[in-house]
Amino acid sequence: MGVYDELQARGLIAQMTDEEKIKELLNNDKITFYIGFDPTADSLHVGHFVQIMVMAHMQRAGHVPIALFGGGTGMIGDPSGKSDMRQMLTKETIDHNIACFQKQMSRLIDFSEGKAIMANNGDWLLDLNYIEFLRDIGVHFSVNRMLAAECYKQRLEKGLSFFELNYMLMQSYDFLELNHRYNCVMELGGDDQWSNIIGGVRLLRQKEAKEVYGMTFTLLTTSEGKKMGKTEKGAVWLDPEKTSPFDFYQYWRNVDDADVIRCLKILTFLPMEEINELAKLEGGELNKAKEILAFEVTKLIHGEEEAVKAQEGARALFGAGANTDNMPSSTITAADFTDGTIGVLDMLTKVKLVPSRAEGRRLIEQGGLSVDDVKITSIGETLTLAGNFEKKYVIVKKGKKVYHKVTVE
Repeated sequence: MGVYDELQARGLIAQMTDEEKIKELLNNDKITFYIGFDPTADSLHVGHFVQIMVMAHMQRAGHVPIALFGGGTGMIGDPSGKSDMRQMLTKETIDHNIACFQKQMSRLIDFSEGKAIMANNGDWLLDLNYIEFLRDIGVHFSVNRMLAAECYKQRLEKGLSFFELNYMLMQSYDFLELNHRYNCVMELGGDDQWSNIIGGVRLLRQKEAKEVYGMTFTLLTTSEGKKMGKTEKGAVWLDPEKTSPFDFYQYWRNVDDADVIRCLKILTFLPMEEINELAKLEGGELNKAKEILAFEVTKLIHGEEEAVKAQEGARALFGAGANTDNMPSSTITAADFTDGTIGVLDMLTKVKLVPSRAEGRRLIEQGGLSVDDVKITSIGETLTLAGNFEKKYVIVKKGKKVYHKVTVE
């Protein structure tokens, strides 16, 4: 199976500029392509994961990926999918974020000599002569066509700055530069990038009479069309300091039944034959597929050792007999107890499982807290050293998905 067929089988491809030609190129040729990453944070998140997986599939098939970091475009910010203008970042912050991206991406992409390229559009965008740029590039863009593009159209109601209107020109210019420097002939991106990608393809055709191509892939959404990668704590990050390997594992372990097979196709390298077998599972048996998904994705991002630890910690929560050593945990001391007892609210705030006592009260009143599988029903409930902490720890369950081990030292 060629890489085009592989991407199709996994449901990754959304739109293409020339389906037949792209299929022929990807299955039978070796090309250089690029995907852009604007460094708006100091870590990649789950939303970037699909893009990196596509790069990895393409690289494994012999194509050469360019990871283009937005040292220039990051100073403006892409308006696509945003209701408000992005916060402006300093050059120092952007450079730091790029370094973080490069380190994380190297887990899945081989950047050794000739295998892949890292580029930074700041190298050509930051020193542009504006008048020359307008004369050379701006003449090829119709404002009417740009405003009809989805990425701009949805912003017109709230207001679109001229500052952001330049973004499409800059991203299109990136394609031109990468074509000149590396003979890059294809731009890939999430489906929300379709208008920007078309801009670059059109620019190369009009300005240089070159045939280049664009392809978008599906965004990571649930079966209901909502973006995945958000929790009550915020985004699911690839940086273990921002989202622990255990929490990362638990996120995938807890995906809805309707989403698990699609996630296996998009976010793992498991063979399609194996995924199709897992798709036959129903009801409670789907937990097996979820566990495989969580393990495979965590292994890709954090390595096998962390994936094993996260799996053992998670299995302990579901009574599979594994130890609890790898579960997120906090410690309290005997000094935190009064006459051998501690209030549940006091314990929650002590280990920062809730930001305030008021939040803790609300959690208990809504029936969202259990200790060692016993639901806490009263805000005045207490735990004892001799009873609850006889085995030196308790397992606190907050809401449906947050588990925490509290140990007495």
